[in-house]
Amino acid sequence: MYSFVPTGVCAKQILFDVTDGVIHDVKFIKGCPGSLSAISKLLEGKAVQDIIPLLKGTLCGTKNTSCPDRLAEALEEIQKGNTTPYEVKPASNGFNPFA
Repeated sequence: MYSFVPTGVCAKQILFDVTDGVIHDVKFIKGCPGSLSAISKLLEGKAVQDIIPLLKGTLCGTKNTSCPDRLAEALEEIQKGNTTPYEVKPASNGFNPFA
């Protein structure tokens, strides 16, 4: 599982898996629940190489970025080999975003 902490958007964290160039299990922590839930469902099983140009440059209101744009940024970093997956565990303070 990958974890990406975006800046400049409402989502506090984006969690996802990439297996053989295909994205799975996208979860946005915080942000617009309806829209981000729909985006997660639409991306499931899609090729990363197809997702990046689709999401990159998407704007949210007056911001110069968006949660989908930040996900595209994270996926680009993975393609460049600049990040590694890790096991997601609840924080030591007991906060569990999946609860």
